[in-house]
Amino acid sequence: MRIAIAGISRDIFGNKTCPVAFDPSWLTSTVTTLARQMYDSRDFSLMPILADALQDSGCCDDQVLTHCRGPGPHVRGCFCVDAILGKE
Repeated sequence: MRIAIAGISRDIFGNKTCPVAFDPSWLTSTVTTLARQMYDSRDFSLMPILADALQDSGCCDDQVLTHCRGPGPHVRGCFCVDAILGKE
């Protein structure tokens, strides 16, 4: 149970000791469409594709890309998706 809670906490809050500043240039239509789709459907299976789209847009932030490509869990409130959608 504690492991699950820790995983969800990392998904929602990220690494607060090393916060990520999302560059507006990363917010392409592909990136925002993927983020919106995951947020609305609560299906985060597209996170690795979001990582690829972010990388294609110029994102080279290891924390963001590793998080998106990681196994999760990913839930509504994910710090990456929320930052992309301006919900932080």
